[in-house]
Amino acid sequence: MPYGYYQFTRFTGMAGFILLGYFDAKKENKALFVVWICSAILINPIIKIALGRIIWNIMDVIWAVLLIFTLIYDFISRKK
Repeated sequence: MPYGYYQFTRFTGMAGFILLGYFDAKKENKALFVVWICSAILINPIIKIALGRIIWNIMDVIWAVLLIFTLIYDFISRKK
């Protein structure tokens, strides 16, 4: 993929993680707030953190599981 694709992905991911952190801060969920802000810092496009392909792949899976978990948790908590 072109370099611009990865820059766009990093910027979009950072903005999304900051937004998730903001929403969890409003809900006073400090644990997820810290996770989302740390994720935003890790994926930011300005100051890049080189982790290597394997660790980035592991982080992608962790983020996917966390996002799915929080979606399910929020859906269940809204029904109650």
